[in-house]
Amino acid sequence: MGFRIPGILHAKKNQVSSKSLDVPKGYLAIYVGEGQKKRFIIPVSYLNQPSFQDLLSLAEDEFGYDHPMGGITIPCSEDTFLGLTSALRYM
Repeated sequence: MGFRIPGILHAKKNQVSSKSLDVPKGYLAIYVGEGQKKRFIIPVSYLNQPSFQDLLSLAEDEFGYDHPMGGITIPCSEDTFLGLTSALRYM
């Protein structure tokens, strides 16, 4: 059983590794997770939100600017990330 949060696009499971080609204009690919990382496609507008900027600060503290996945990696649980982004939809 799955659900979709409007505003976040989930990356396809069987995707060719052309990471930049599958990101629509106005969106950004990020990786979320503490162990196994899951890829999410988020609106660029989230970058202006203070709560999302806090997550980016955590990512900077943990990874600096050298992200091991090749994109922005946020070291939080997927549930925390989904809770935050669902709240951002209504702002």
